[in-house]
Amino acid sequence: MDAIDRKILLELQRDADLPYAELGARVGLSASAINERLKRLKGGGQIRRLSAEIDPAAFGLNLLAFLLVRLDQSADEGAFRAAMARAPQVLECHHITGKYAYLLKLRLREAADLERFLSGEVKIIPGVAATETIIALSSVKDGHQLPDPEMLARPIRQPGAAS
Repeated sequence: MDAIDRKILLELQRDADLPYAELGARVGLSASAINERLKRLKGGGQIRRLSAEIDPAAFGLNLLAFLLVRLDQSADEGAFRAAMARAPQVLECHHITGKYAYLLKLRLREAADLERFLSGEVKIIPGVAATETIIALSSVKDGHQLPDPEMLARPIRQPGAAS
């Protein structure tokens, strides 16, 4: 993957609906060259899929919660992972370090749905020792766009600092 491939990927993160001609103009390639590069990037796994980013409120999914899960020694982690992978409420499931074993990101309609999920999907799994739920009141930033590596190297400007 070269610098042009990285530029293509960053542009697609911002707008996956860009016509190939427009995308090519932004990175200095023809539409046919973009088509070939996209085939290669998809085939190589750098692009997993192109999808629409939908506002959760459009489906009435107004509750964003994070769930920490601790497992005991008897837990079948494979069964836990499979159950979470099947659960439509689970947007993300991460194996983490620390006191808890897993961090889940959930989208639900309301608190009653969260209660049903906890009691009917999580706590019934053998080996689940404890859970801790955190409900987001609002989100300052919520997305899946990867940062441009060049942006990571730049210092973050402090609020109120002179430009």
